[in-house]
Amino acid sequence: MLALLLFALLAVRSHALEVHVPESPVVSQFGMDTVLNCSFSGVSKFNLSDLSVFWQLSDTKRTVHSYWLSRDQLTDQDDRFSNRTSLFTGQLRSGNASLLLKNVRVADEGSYSCFVRVQAYSSGAMLMQVAAPFSKPLVTWGSESLLKPGDAVALTCVAYGGYPEAQVLWQDGAGQNLTDNVTVSQVANEEGLFSVKSVLTVILEPDSTYNCRLTNPLLGDEASASVTITGQNAVFPPLALWVTAGLAVCLLGLLVALAVVCRRKIQESCEEMRAEEEAKELEEAKELEEAKSAATPLKS
Repeated sequence: MLALLLFALLAVRSHALEVHVPESPVVSQFGMDTVLNCSFSGVSKFNLSDLSVFWQLSDTKRTVHSYWLSRDQLTDQDDRFSNRTSLFTGQLRSGNASLLLKNVRVADEGSYSCFVRVQAYSSGAMLMQVAAPFSKPLVTWGSESLLKPGDAVALTCVAYGGYPEAQVLWQDGAGQNLTDNVTVSQVANEEGLFSVKSVLTVILEPDSTYNCRLTNPLLGDEASASVTITGQNAVFPPLALWVTAGLAVCLLGLLVALAVVCRRKIQESCEEMRAEEEAKELEEAKELEEAKSAATPLKS
């Protein structure tokens, strides 16, 4: 029935009635309500009963919203638009045939045609694009691994819930773009929103900064995150740890051995000094005894 009605409208199309829609694509944000603007001119006074307004998808010709005989006619409305569309009925007399679309989804993206008939007929088509901002990106790297300067390190940048696909750019601390050894993967969920994951492989250099920048091409907004690899992150490999531990043990052993030797030398020195003193005392006692014997007179 609707197809026959549209065919009849085409047959009486007139240049007197003009429909106006945006020439540039309309960007609608995911999850929000949006208005697809459509207005008409070229008619002065008319009854609402003489007005017909049809909104449909330009490619599939599926009905988005219909109005005629002074009320909404939603029998042929596509199921995915059920309870999500309405006209500004109080402004129809002033030429406003705009469509209110609630809770915009990714699947709503596409070209919409607005048909208006008031005795004569005219139409216009417009493109609606859907956009959703990405979450703030997060950059991580394999700091849990035992790495040393000169090793290859994979830096990972992730963000979620955006549409359309993000533009990803890696930069170093000086702001220079890094394009080598970069991979990007973007996967859509059941709602059509993308999760983005980008991996940059670099050669580990202490005190280096890397920045991941995400741009939504429709919203024009940017979000970024960075990571700085300091000298403390570049830990010693296992071999160096064992060598260091071995040297420490050897040094400790040498110190203990040195202490034992020193103690023995000190003991030997003390014993020699004690023996010398005892020998000296014995010599002095012997001399004293001889002196006493020499001083005693002989009896007759």
